[in-house]
Amino acid sequence: MSNNGQSPTKPKVLVVDDERVIADTLAIILNQNGFDASAVYTGSAAVDRAREAQPDLIISDVIMPDMNGIEAAIRIRQILPACKILLFSGQAATADLLEKARAQGHEFEILAKPVHPQDLLAKLRD
Repeated sequence: MSNNGQSPTKPKVLVVDDERVIADTLAIILNQNGFDASAVYTGSAAVDRAREAQPDLIISDVIMPDMNGIEAAIRIRQILPACKILLFSGQAATADLLEKARAQGHEFEILAKPVHPQDLLAKLRD
């Protein structure tokens, strides 16, 4: 399959979830679907990795022990304003955190957990 010698760069995705199996599985699915994905397991690791790797997209759980996904997303936006951030959560507490972030002028898109891989891929392609 020739693409005229151009190598299209794959979108770089960082997956963040303190449940390692979820983070790793999502990264594998993304890698199989044309993305360059890697996983980290804490909010603070996400901020550090985003600074180094400069991903195009971050998919993050909200409720994590060290730094929640919304705090991490706000910090990452300060470093990489063009980075797309998609949050997902299975917990009701998220609504309050999102409201607080909104009050500070931060808008984030959120998916409910469990996220079906096909739904996630469809969302990434819009």
